[in-house]
Amino acid sequence: MKESIISFIGGGNMATSLIGGLLQTGVPAKNLRVSDINPHSLASRFPIQCFSDNLEAIQDADVIVLAVKPQIMAEVAKTIATALPERNPLFISIAAGIRVADLNRWLGDGAIPIVRVMPNTPALVQSGASALYASEHVRKEQHELAESILRAVGLTVWLTDENLIDVVTALSGSGPAYFFLLMEVLEKAGIQLGLPQETARLLTLQTAFGAAKMALESNEDAALLRERVTSKGGTTEQAIKSLQAGNIQAMFDRALQAAQKRATQMANEYGEQA
Repeated sequence: MKESIISFIGGGNMATSLIGGLLQTGVPAKNLRVSDINPHSLASRFPIQCFSDNLEAIQDADVIVLAVKPQIMAEVAKTIATALPERNPLFISIAAGIRVADLNRWLGDGAIPIVRVMPNTPALVQSGASALYASEHVRKEQHELAESILRAVGLTVWLTDENLIDVVTALSGSGPAYFFLLMEVLEKAGIQLGLPQETARLLTLQTAFGAAKMALESNEDAALLRERVTSKGGTTEQAIKSLQAGNIQAMFDRALQAAQKRATQMANEYGEQA
């Protein structure tokens, strides 16, 4: 990866988190490029080549990371298709709702290697979770290269069915908001019971961090970990019974189904772009 030229089209939060992660893993700054409408701002943050012209940025690139908003992906891809580097670079798309077939069509409908990625916002602090799907034209070394790039900002998993990207969108793509909501309601509940706001906040955040750390460092599933911290007849058992009485599982089933449905609708809408 350290010898590959990686060009980013779009310099938003996800692109900048990847750039920062790659620099931290030892990728030379001279091998990283980014094109954005505000290149001067990016140039002040990173010692890399910054452009305002997408076609300049992709010259001789081994990897082109498409990090623009899905609403403009068709336009951007069609422009890039007019000046594709001869070396047939790997395209990595981190735009939500853009299917491989549609991106391939906008890029010229050829044997174009494309990896579609669904990351999530904790990538901003190098703690992301990304699911990747590779088109049939992705070579083994490109497969490994894509994984290395995304691992610079967290965990990676591969999917063999592109349709599962919509499930990943519902689970981990939208997932940080679910945990923020849980932290929000826990903090408010603590305040209502008499805790000072800052105390409730700190206890909530550290508890969330500690629980996640315990789960990551354990080989046990979440159900068993929960059982181990739920003493029979104790306070935790009473709280869990109250949550289960409200059918918390059904609530999250409905939530993820709604998110998955919307992800599929968005993919259909973007795919209809000319």
